[in-house]
Amino acid sequence: MRPRSGTLVVDISGEKAEHYEGVYQCTARNEHGTAVSNNIVIRQSRSPLWSKERNEPIVVQEGVSLVLQCRPPAGLPPPIIFWMDNNFQRLPQSSRVSQALNGDLYFSNVLKEDSRNDYICYARFPHTQTIQQKQPITVRVLNQAPVDERKPTFLIPSGPSSSKMVLRGQVLEMECIAEGLPTPEISWTKVSGDLPAKRTSFLHYQKTLRIVNVSESDSGDYRCTARNRLGSVHHTIRVAVKAAPYWISGPPRNLVLAPRETGLLICRASGTPKPTITWAMNGIPIENSPKDLSRKVEDDTVMFTDVQTGSSAVYQCNVSNEYGYLLSNAFVNVLSEPPRVLTQANKVYQVIRNHRALIDCSSFGSPIPKITWFKESRSSTLDGDPYILHDNGTLEVHVAQARNSGKYTCVARNTLGIYENHVYLEVKEPTRILKQPEYKVVQRGRSVEFECKVKHDPSLIPTMTWLKDNGELPDDERFIVDSDSLTIADVIENDEGVYTCIMNTSLDHDSASAELTVVEATPTPAVAYDRPDAPTDLELTDQRERSVQLTWTPGDEHNSPIQKFLIQYEDSLHHRGHWHNLTEVPGTKTTARLKLSPFIHYTFRVLALNAVGLSHPSFPSRMYKTNAAAPDENPTGVEGYGTEHDNLVITWKPLSGLQSNGPGLQYKVMWRQKEVDKEWTSVTVANVSKFVVSGTPTFVPYELKVQAVNEHGTGPEPAIAHGHSGEDLPVAAPDNVQVLVLNSSLAEVHWDPLPAKAIRGHLKGYKVYYWRERSLHKHNPHHVEKQILTFSGNHSHGMLPGLHPFSLYSFNIRVYNGKGEGPPSPSQQFETPEGVPGIPSSLIITNPNLDSLTLEWAPPHDRNGRLTGYTLKYQPVNNSNELGPVKEVALPANETSVTLLNLKYSTRYKFYLNAKTVRGAGPAISQEAVTIMDEALIPIDVDVGTVRPVTPAFGNVSSSVGEDGTLISWEYWGPEKNVYVEYIVENTVASRQVDIATQGWFIGLMCAIALLILILLIICFIQRNKGGKYPVKEKEDAHTDPEFQPMKDDDCTFGEYSDNEDHKPLKGSRTPSNGTVKRDDSDDSLVDYGEGGDGQFNEDGSFIGQYSGKSASRETAEGHESSEAPSPINAMNSLNSFV
Repeated sequence: MRPRSGTLVVDISGEKAEHYEGVYQCTARNEHGTAVSNNIVIRQSRSPLWSKERNEPIVVQEGVSLVLQCRPPAGLPPPIIFWMDNNFQRLPQSSRVSQALNGDLYFSNVLKEDSRNDYICYARFPHTQTIQQKQPITVRVLNQAPVDERKPTFLIPSGPSSSKMVLRGQVLEMECIAEGLPTPEISWTKVSGDLPAKRTSFLHYQKTLRIVNVSESDSGDYRCTARNRLGSVHHTIRVAVKAAPYWISGPPRNLVLAPRETGLLICRASGTPKPTITWAMNGIPIENSPKDLSRKVEDDTVMFTDVQTGSSAVYQCNVSNEYGYLLSNAFVNVLSEPPRVLTQANKVYQVIRNHRALIDCSSFGSPIPKITWFKESRSSTLDGDPYILHDNGTLEVHVAQARNSGKYTCVARNTLGIYENHVYLEVKEPTRILKQPEYKVVQRGRSVEFECKVKHDPSLIPTMTWLKDNGELPDDERFIVDSDSLTIADVIENDEGVYTCIMNTSLDHDSASAELTVVEATPTPAVAYDRPDAPTDLELTDQRERSVQLTWTPGDEHNSPIQKFLIQYEDSLHHRGHWHNLTEVPGTKTTARLKLSPFIHYTFRVLALNAVGLSHPSFPSRMYKTNAAAPDENPTGVEGYGTEHDNLVITWKPLSGLQSNGPGLQYKVMWRQKEVDKEWTSVTVANVSKFVVSGTPTFVPYELKVQAVNEHGTGPEPAIAHGHSGEDLPVAAPDNVQVLVLNSSLAEVHWDPLPAKAIRGHLKGYKVYYWRERSLHKHNPHHVEKQILTFSGNHSHGMLPGLHPFSLYSFNIRVYNGKGEGPPSPSQQFETPEGVPGIPSSLIITNPNLDSLTLEWAPPHDRNGRLTGYTLKYQPVNNSNELGPVKEVALPANETSVTLLNLKYSTRYKFYLNAKTVRGAGPAISQEAVTIMDEALIPIDVDVGTVRPVTPAFGNVSSSVGEDGTLISWEYWGPEKNVYVEYIVENTVASRQVDIATQGWFIGLMCAIALLILILLIICFIQRNKGGKYPVKEKEDAHTDPEFQPMKDDDCTFGEYSDNEDHKPLKGSRTPSNGTVKRDDSDDSLVDYGEGGDGQFNEDGSFIGQYSGKSASRETAEGHESSEAPSPINAMNSLNSFV
C-alpha cells in the first residue's frame, strides 16, 4: 500500500502473475463512516500458441463458393484476426471476398485469379503485443467445366431466421454473407421500424450491420437480403436488448442535514431484467446495522426524519441483475452555524445614473440570518422608497441618483450571533455621443474625416472603437484613428460602407454610425499619363561581406514623377525563380546601399513607381554571392506546453533560408524546471519546429531556450522563454462549499478556491451543477432539472438564478482546467423559501340570480408555498363602464367557491381573486358577470319602429310591425343565456314575462300538495307502530344515546345497524383509511385523511406515512387517479346533513 493513498502496488516480478488473479475491493474508513469501492477484477492476459496442423491444398471449380477457416486459439482478450500473404500484404477484399466476424474468409464465388498458395491467417494478441500465424493455405481454382449461374443462398447465418442478444450501450454487429453467381448484393432493413441513421454503419461491403450505443428501441427484427439478377433470399435476425443496471437520475448524492431535519437518499436505477436494490451502512448490510428510529428504508429510498447529532454515516446502494451491478457511496452528515456575510468586505459597486443598483449581502448561517441595511450614520433601516429589500438580502435602488452614493452597512442576525459588512455605492454619469459622424460623399483619391465627440464620467476610462460594416477596420495605414475622429486618406472604391464609432467604458457604452459613398473624380483635360519605363544599366560597386552598392538609370517618367524605386532580389541558391522585396528608395535617388545576409546568391532588379503604377522590372544584375557565417539570430515564438500530463512540447518559429546564414541549420533546445533545476538539459535537433520532452512532472513551470546552430557556429545567446508541462485533471474538489438562499428564486454559493497544486493545470474556472429535487408542496410533482453554471477565472462565489420557490435543490461544484473537470464536491441541498403564489387556475361564475351569484375557482398551479387564503374583491360597473366602490372578502385556503348575496339586480360586476401565502398575495384573476335582470327596461314606440337601449350590453335594438305581430330584434354581448323582454302596446296593459315560482297561485298549490303528503306519512307511521317492535327497534332501545353509537373499525359501520354487504365501498371509491368520517369543511390537510398529494410528504418535506392511516398497500391498489365514487359512509353523512 502506498503511503497516504489507497493505491495497492503488487510486485509480481519474482512470482507468477496468475497467483494474483481474483476480485479485489477497497475499503476507506474514518470516524465519520466507511466507504467501499467497486469490485476490481485482475486476470492475466494470455496468447496461446497455434496448434500445429498440415493444410491440404483446396481444389475447387471456378464459380463455386468457398470458406477458408481461421479458427485461432482462444486468448485473453480475444485476438484480432486478419489475412495476409507471404509478403505481409493484406489480401484484397471485395463484395465477392470478405472476412467474417469470426475471422473466416468467405468467397461468394471463386475466380481463376483466386489461385494462390499463401492464404495466411494472422492473430494479433493486443495485451502481449504478439502476432501468430496459421500455416499457409493453398487454393487451386479449376475452370474445366463452366458453372451455371445461380440465385443467392446464405453461407452465414443458416436457416430463415436467427436471434441475437446485446446489452444496452454496447455495439450490435450482425452479418449476412451469401454465395451466388453473379456475386449477390446485400441490403438491410428493420422490419419493425427504421434504422437509427446516426448510429448505424455498414461494414465489409454491406455484409455487416453495426449499431453503436444500443438502446431498448433497437430491439426487434432485422432483415438482410441477398440479391442478384436471378433472384433474392432473406434472413431475419431477432434482436433482444438487455441492460445491466444504469442510473435514471444519477447515483445517490451526499446529504447534509441540520439536527431535527428531514431528508432522502434516493437510489433510482433501471435495467433489464429489473435489478434488485440493497442498502448498506458503513459497509454493513443495513438490516444488520444498529437500529435508528430516524431512518426508514423503502426499496430505492432511505428516509431520514428528525435526525440527531451523531447519526452521520456513509450509506452504500447496490443495484444488480444478472448482467452487472452499480455501487455508490453517499455520505449523510448531520451541522449549526452562526451568521456570516459572504459578500466581500468594502466592495465598491458602480452604476450609471438612472439605472438600477443592486447591492449584495450574501449571508450564510443556520438558522437563516435576518438581513437589515443601514446607510452612513445608521439612523434608520433602509426598507422604504427608494430602497427595496429583497428576500435574499440584496438592497435595490430602482433608479440610482448621485445622492444614493455612499457607504452602506448590512447586518446579518440569527440566534447564534450577529455579523456586519460594509460596502460602497458609486453612481456615475452616463456616456453619451455629443456629435455623431455624418454621411459623407467623397471623390476617389481624396481624404475624408468622420467626427465622434463623446461625453463620459471623468472617473471612467473610455475606449473608442471604429467599425466598418460591423467588422474591424481594414489593416491599412490609410485609416488614422484619433481620440474623437477617423480619417481615411487616398479613398478608394472599397472604402465605401457604414462606419460606426463605439465609446465603451467599464459600465456602459454609446454608438453612432454614418455612411461613406465614393464617387469618381471629375475628369479634366490633361496630358497623357502612363507608368514609367523600366530602369536600366544596373551596376554593383563597393562590394563588401555584408553589403553592396547598387546603381541604375531611371526610365522615362511619362509625365508623372517617379515617387520611389523598389529593389528586389532573387536567391538562386535557396529559392530560384522567386523575387523578394529588399528595400525602397525615394524617386529622386538612383543608388542604394543594400544590406546583405550570409550564404545567399543574390541577383537584383529595380522597379519604378509613379502615380499611375509600377513599371516593368529592369533586367537582372549580375549574381553576387555572400559567404556563409554563424546564425545572427535565434528562432522566435518559443513556447512550452504539454499535450499529455507527463510531457513538455517545446515549439518555435524556425529560421528561413535567408536567416540560416549557412548550411547545416540545426537547433539546440534547452530546458530546465523553474526554481528546481540549476543546470540546463539540452538536445540538438534537425531543422524542425518542435521537440517533445517526456517524463515530466504534471504542470510545473519550465524555462526554455532555443538556439540556432549551423556548420559555421552557433547563434547569439537566446532569450529565456517560459512554459508549463502538460496538464492533468484536477485531483480535488472545492472545499468549504456553502450556499446562501437570497430569495425564493436566487441563491449564492461560496467555496474556497483550490490551490494550484490540486488544480494541476491552467485554472479555467468553476462549474456549479445544480438541480431541483422536488417541490416542498405536496400538491406539486417532483422535478429534476439539471443545470450548469460556469464561472470563468478564479472565482469563489456565484449566483444561481431562476430557482423555483418553495423547492428542494441539490448542487455540487467542480473546478476545471484545460484538461477537463475535477471531481465534484460533496453534494449539498438547500431549500428556497416560499414566494407569492401564481394566478388561480380558473374562475367561473355560476347560478346568477336577481341579487346573488356563485364564484368557483381552482387553486394556482404554482402555489410557491402554503396557501394561507384568498382575497376576493368585486365592484359594480355602470353603463359608462365606470367602476364603483370595491368590496373585499377574505376567504380561507380550503375554500374553492363562495356565494355572494345582496347584490343589485341587473348589474354588471367585476371580480378579482388572488391567492396568498406568508410571502404575500399573488396576481389576481378577473372575471365579469351580470345579475339577472328584473326588467329589460326597453321602451318601444311601435309607430316609430325604434328602440332605445338602456344598458350597455344591448345594441341595435329595432322593431317592425307585420301581419302576425311585432318583431323585436337586438344585439347582445353580455354573458347571460336568458334574455327577458318587456313591451307596451297602446291602450293595453304592459305584459311581462315573470318567474312562475313567484306567483301566488303556484305557491298555494305547492303548499296544498305538501300538506297532503304530510298527512299520508303520519297515517303510515301510526299503522307501522301497531305492528309491534322489530329487531332494529329492540337494539335501538338497548342503547341510551344513538348519537354516541361508535363505529366499527373493521368495516366502518355504525354498531350493529349496518349490513356488511351494504356498506362495502363501491369499486374505485376511497374511504378514510382510519375508519373515521371527517367533516367536509375541515381545514386540516387532506394528507391526514389518507388523500391528496402524493401520500408521502407534507409541506415541510417530512414523511407523513407514520401519522396518517393510509398504507402503502392501499395507495398501490387504489392509485393516484381513482375516482371519488360515493361510499355508504359518505351517503349517510349526506343524509344527516339534509335532515
